[in-house]
Formats: sequence, structure tokens, C-alpha cells
Amino acid sequence: MTELTLTAINRFPVKSMTGDSHQSLEIDACGFVLDRRWMLVDRNGKFLTQRQHARMTLIRTRVDDAGRLHLSAPGMPDIAVGDRGGEQLDVVVWQDSVTATAVDPQADAWLSDFMSIDCRLVRIPDDVVRPVDPAYAAEGDRVGFADGFPFLLISQASLDDLNTRLDQPVPMIRFRPNLVVAGCDAFAEDGWKRIRIGDIGFRLVKPCSRCIIPTIDPATAERSAEPLRTLMSYRKRDNKIYFGQNLIHDGRGRLEVGMPVEVLE
Repeated sequence: MTELTLTAINRFPVKSMTGDSHQSLEIDACGFVLDRRWMLVDRNGKFLTQRQHARMTLIRTRVDDAGRLHLSAPGMPDIAVGDRGGEQLDVVVWQDSVTATAVDPQADAWLSDFMSIDCRLVRIPDDVVRPVDPAYAAEGDRVGFADGFPFLLISQASLDDLNTRLDQPVPMIRFRPNLVVAGCDAFAEDGWKRIRIGDIGFRLVKPCSRCIIPTIDPATAERSAEPLRTLMSYRKRDNKIYFGQNLIHDGRGRLEVGMPVEVLE
């Protein structure tokens, strides 16, 4: 029997922007350290994503060893984002109102220029608690600016299965998972309830219903019908298309690529 293994770790410091891959990352109360802790909002405080602004996928993010955020984008000078602990403001992400902190007027100007809209970059302070939906969570479960859950997991076999059905294969990054595992059958993750990676337990609490973001090419920001059109033919249920599983973690620690993944339930 093939051993189930963690094969990729991805972090997305700014919600809906391009993230980066890591060999190892720490987990804190909200998920991977500095994952989706920044977010772009309009001047009314409403969150912005690739769903409305595909150019966000062209903005690359990097966090240095000091925890400072760096941004780069085509035709723009690279910028290191300040963190001055600026004014507090209420922002909206889906149905949640969250107290956030404005971080850097220069970054706001940089982003507004590239995006051609008036926008601001905000950060969720460490002491602000955004609870996970209690319909799926235990008391004390929290999340940063991710859509709803600290982690998204997809098996490599599930993507491989999809790509056999597509004329043009798509990379895993289209689906923006935090965790990729290998060594199982396609969509085996649909049947898991609890897993353990290293010393950290995870609850698989909700299948991930997909929006249009996987149809955006992260290299060009161009949209197409795929892969959602193909997924619709065999992964549609209750008028939603499912691909991947949302996870909540129990405990903190460090994950490393290559760690064994144990299915507990």
C-alpha cells in the first residue's frame, strides 16, 4: 500500500493574490503563520478578490524572515510593505465584519495604481478573533481572512483525474490549496473525517465549493470556461461544484513536505 504523504505546502499571505510554496511552515491559531493575514479592500471596507478583479492573480507576494510583506507585479517596482500599526477600521469579508488595521499608504497607492481602482491593504491583528462558522467548527476555532476555513486540502490524484479529462491540463495552483497529499485514489479525501500530519490533527469539515477563480490563468489573468466546465460534468451536486476539502486544525506546530499523512477516521 502506498504511503499517504504531504507533498506540497502553500501559503497565500494576501487574500486572493499569488502565494508561494514552502518546504516547511509553522501553524498558529489561525492556520499557517501569516496565511491570509492581509487583504485588499475598497474604500468602503469591502474585501476584493480575483472574482471581480482578475489582475490580483498577477500580484506576487513574499514574506521575509522578519515577517515583512513584499509585493511585485508586472510593470511595477517591487515594494516592501510597511507595518505602522495604522488606523483601525471595520472591514467586511463575506458575512463577517472584522476589525482590521491599515498598514501602509504607499502600498495603497501602489496597489491602486496597478489595479486601477481605489483600494487599501489591511491586516488582521493577532488579537482580533474571527470565528469559524459554528455550523462546522468547535468553540475557539478561528481563521484569518481566508474565505471560511484555515486550510484547504486536495489530493494529487484528484487533480490528475481532472487533467485526464481536459484538453489542456491545469496546475494545482489554480485551486489554491494549502496542503497537497499524494498516495491515495482520486477524491479519497471526500471520505475522510479526521487526519493527522506529524503531530497535528485536522478535521475535514466541509467540501470546497468552487467559484470562478480556478478559471483564471495565474500567469496571464485571462479567464476561460475550464476547468469548471469539465468539473461540472462529474463533480456537481446541489448546483455547486466541489473540489477539495476544508480543514480545521487541532493544535499548533510545524508541517514539513514529506511528512506521512494518517487517516484517522
